[in-house]
This record gives sequence, structure tokens and C-alpha cells, in this order.
Amino acid sequence: MNEAMFTAPCIVRETSSGLQSMGIRDHMLMNRQLELVGEVDAASVAGLIRSMLFLQAEDPAAPITLFINSPGGEVQSGLALYDVMQAVSCPVRTVCLGIAASMAALLFIAGEPGMRDMLPHSRVMIHDPLISGGLGGSALSVKSRADNLMRTREITAQVIAKHTGMSLEQVYELTAADTYFEAPDAVEANLADRIITTL
Repeated sequence: MNEAMFTAPCIVRETSSGLQSMGIRDHMLMNRQLELVGEVDAASVAGLIRSMLFLQAEDPAAPITLFINSPGGEVQSGLALYDVMQAVSCPVRTVCLGIAASMAALLFIAGEPGMRDMLPHSRVMIHDPLISGGLGGSALSVKSRADNLMRTREITAQVIAKHTGMSLEQVYELTAADTYFEAPDAVEANLADRIITTL
């Protein structure tokens, strides 16, 4: 397979020191732009957390833009990023490109109020946390995992309710199954603030 397919594009600029090459992600970081693409997991979240803390140290008041196109992933990793988004002093603008589903939807919804943007054909999907692996094992082990799953369900529902103004009952009703929102529906449900056509 062609390795060039996996190489991030570079930007070449002329400076007083001559031509300078910079990776596109480095260029985005300089412009306070981050991206969550693909699975939410410990590795993707660690990079975003490091970047957010760096950008806060650089300028504690300037906004950070987080582009999201993700099917979701690990809830605990996602909640770590959520906590950092809430803790940094910089407002975090979220932009949904394609889809923000499951844990990625919570991260999108948690963007700075008034700054949760969607492109016209993007979608948000929310649902209850899923069981990872089987529920085999001893009765106490199964009960422990079930209790943990219900606690996680409660936490994620509280996050959605906090950032949308919905009641917990409304959230539980919507998350009982996979519920998809097209961009206009997401704005109407207060999962998003605006539909944008320019970036």
C-alpha cells in the first residue's frame, strides 16, 4: 500500500530563514484548531488534552475550536476530555463534521454555549452507554458490571441534560434507542446552536 496515503500534508512557507515546512496539524494547532476524528479512546483523548492545556497556557482567554467527526468510543476516556473542556479557561467551540455519535455527541454538545456549530449535512446521535464484552461470570460480577453501566448511564444523561436544558426523563426517553438528529433537528433540540456553511 502507498505510504504517501497516510502522510499528513505539509505546508511550505517562505520565511526570512528560507523555506519552512510545517505539518497541517501543527498549522491547525497554531490556529487553535483541534480535531477528533475516529474513535474516542485513551490515545486520541490524551493528545487533545495535551493540546488544550498547551493552548490554555499560550492564551487563557482565546477560543479553541474542536472539529468532531467520530462514531464515539470509550466513555471513561470521553469523560476525561469532557472534564478538561469544562475546566480550561478558554471557550471551546465545537464543530460537527459528518457525525458526532455516542460519546462524541456528548463532547460536541458540551461545547461553549452559542458556539456549537454543525455543517448542513452533519448529524448527532445519542444513545445509552453500551455493554462492552459479555455479561458472563459470577452473579456478583454481573451485578457489579450492571450497576456500573447504570451509573454510567446516569452520568451521561446528566451531561446531556446540563448542556441542552432537557429533563432527565426526556434524555432517558431519547437515549433508550439510537436517536439521530439532522442538523436542523439538533438545533431545535438544543443539541447544537447553529448550522454553518463557511468555516
